Amino acid sequence: MKRYRQSAILDLVSEEAIRSQEELGARLRALGFHATQATISRDIRDLELVKRASDGAYERPGASGAPEPADIEPADIRLRRAIIEYLRRVDLVQQLLVLRTDPSQAQPLALAIDQTELPEVVGTVAGDDTVLVITRHARAGREVTRMFEGWLAAGRLRVPAAGGQGTRPAHDHDGERRRVAGGELRGRDDATSNARG
Repeated sequence: MKRYRQSAILDLVSEEAIRSQEELGARLRALGFHATQATISRDIRDLELVKRASDGAYERPGASGAPEPADIEPADIRLRRAIIEYLRRVDLVQQLLVLRTDPSQAQPLALAIDQTELPEVVGTVAGDDTVLVITRHARAGREVTRMFEGWLAAGRLRVPAAGGQGTRPAHDHDGERRRVAGGELRGRDDATSNARG
């Protein structure tokens, strides 16, 4: 239900000038969605909606074609943050990346990927805890996988865990290995097992 509601919100703010959460709630109710004020507030935050300076209506960052305000991060920085915050595991099969997240985190991750408009990426499809990223060819899939994994590796060094103890794992938190194209198994434990071999 959440992904349909958030999709409806994106449609509404792109078609109408909606200036308040109350107005957005009324439009959602007219479409059959019954959401509390707190839920709508979380949806606005998850979708990273901002208010236009011209009329105060909600929109996606950069949707008006005007330069983004200085206090809004560029799309590539937002994507890095989203990868570090939401991504838990990457599975690569040819030019398809399957990105695993915690529940309810696939939509904001897919949105960040779409907003960045990576030249290697054709599009994304998001569920509740899974994002399918379609790249132009297998080489592009490998390039995007390496890029995301590099950001994750850097993020693990910097992102504090809950409670301030160490760092939280950015992906593969259960230590399992990833299956990638050709049936090859790879994972962060490979270096250890190779050293032992």
